[in-house]
Amino acid sequence: MRIIKKKKIADPEVVVSLPAIVTGSFFYTGFFPIASGTVGSLAALLIFFIEPALEPVVLFSLVIIFFAAGTLSARPIMKRYGDDPSVIVIDEVVGMWITILLFIAFGKTELSFFNAAACFVFFRLFDIIKIQPAKYFDESKSAFGVMMDDVIAGIYAGIVCVIISYTGFYPF
Repeated sequence: MRIIKKKKIADPEVVVSLPAIVTGSFFYTGFFPIASGTVGSLAALLIFFIEPALEPVVLFSLVIIFFAAGTLSARPIMKRYGDDPSVIVIDEVVGMWITILLFIAFGKTELSFFNAAACFVFFRLFDIIKIQPAKYFDESKSAFGVMMDDVIAGIYAGIVCVIISYTGFYPF
């Protein structure tokens, strides 16, 4: 059994533009050989350590822009690498940002390292288990579906993290 997966190419004839690869793989994190979705989700958190006082309206704008860019970049990448390839991690980035956005906008406490870590864990959990309607979008095999299943996971994780923040449960 191989621990490091080689990226499968469904159609080597398809050439994907550099902007699509950079966007869809979120600056090449999608090419990480192990757990590229997890790496993409972690990369999404970096913005909060670079600019911790990010306003919800700015983050919401980034979510909209990256959702649109992710949907557009996913199409050619899917033609080359197949349905929902691990190279595409922009969906994890958007989902993670939605989780953080909900926490920043509605949570009782500020975003700290521990809160961000908890948001990350809950997002990855919901992204992996795919509760409806996330499962529906995951099975749709479209660029929009690739993005939407992580949007739903981000919403679920954000709601859970906000609720936990009001309970006083550590680390919130």
